[in-house]
Amino acid sequence: MKARIAPVTPAHMAIQSDRWIREQALEHGMIEPFVEAQRREGCISFGLSSYGYDARVSEHFKIFTNVDNAIVDPKDFAHNSFVDRQTNVCIIPPNSFALAHTVEYFRVPRDVMVICLGKSTYARCGIIVNVTPLEPGWEGHVTLEFSNTTPLPAKVYANEGACQFLFLKGNEPCEVSYADRAGKYMGQRGVTLPKL
Repeated sequence: MKARIAPVTPAHMAIQSDRWIREQALEHGMIEPFVEAQRREGCISFGLSSYGYDARVSEHFKIFTNVDNAIVDPKDFAHNSFVDRQTNVCIIPPNSFALAHTVEYFRVPRDVMVICLGKSTYARCGIIVNVTPLEPGWEGHVTLEFSNTTPLPAKVYANEGACQFLFLKGNEPCEVSYADRAGKYMGQRGVTLPKL
């Protein structure tokens, strides 16, 4: 028996296409700078794809270090837990992580939720990219976390693809957006550490 696929109705969230992403980026500044076609020659791919946008990681990294035996506490974050590096290739120590940010600045429409997925090229090397959802009305550079799950040093390449963003359009604009509630990460530029 063939499974029936439910028809898409206005009550469902729908993933947005390359056409919609391009229009929002070029006409409304949703992604700046915006790369209109997927680039992959000799690099980890980035730019517009069929149903998403592959963002690049900038050359500013905060690499986790434990030289001061700091405790990782999201309510009282120790800034000396990281060393800053500006580089084209970030080396993440074994079983450690680094923070970075996207080259692109995002402005999320009020009726859209953005989900991020890591690039398979990094995942196949044991490097996991983590980003929380981009909420309706949020804007800023996206802070990225690269976890090196391997027992070896790992490389992350600046100005190349790091993760893919998927744009899910809601059935209507939300009642209260991230901007309306003055979210603590609104308008962030560069790498932003945890805030309470």
